[in-house]
Amino acid sequence: MSTISPLGDQRLFAPPPQESRNDELGQSDFLTLMITQFKNQDPFKPMENGEFLGQLAQFSTVSGIESLNNSFAGLSNSISGEQALQAANLVGHSVLAVTDVGYLSEGGQINGVVELDSSATAVQIDIKDESGELLRTVSLGEQQAGVVNFSWDGLDSKGEPVSPGQYQISARVVRGTQVESAATALEARIESVTLGQFGGEMQLNLTGGGALSLAQVYQII
Repeated sequence: MSTISPLGDQRLFAPPPQESRNDELGQSDFLTLMITQFKNQDPFKPMENGEFLGQLAQFSTVSGIESLNNSFAGLSNSISGEQALQAANLVGHSVLAVTDVGYLSEGGQINGVVELDSSATAVQIDIKDESGELLRTVSLGEQQAGVVNFSWDGLDSKGEPVSPGQYQISARVVRGTQVESAATALEARIESVTLGQFGGEMQLNLTGGGALSLAQVYQII
């Protein structure tokens, strides 16, 4: 009596052989076409031969550019995926972001920093409401080069608390008789992340409204 192998007759389940397919013009194909052209060249029409070889070279160049574009597309998708992962890890955390708009919560304060490339006679922080009206100026006095921390307690120039909301925060740096503006990095809390669709930029959504790009994050607190 015959026996049956535990694996059965594998020949019955073997997939049919797949035909190899090559739609791209490789280096060997290009050389074959070029040699064939040389063998059949017309000595009385050298320009036509040259045009033929030029077309082959252009075709090879286009194929190379297409492969390069595909490689860059893969790299771009990889970078976008890594950025999305980094942004997702920021949800629920506070960051210092390069922006001039900060959110003041009920009974809270706005913290930030100014980075100076050289010492300053005085540094002043101006706080304005959404309409641009100056509410208060916080003087930080003389400062050395480096990162200067500041905070606003939510009080106006009269010592009265202002309403929660978004406020414009800007810095003025005084050096002798010269006064110039400086970028501020303000503390913000990341509530969620919006991934860019159809080529759009990824956004970090903040507590109290507003959004940032990942590139604006100065420091994770």
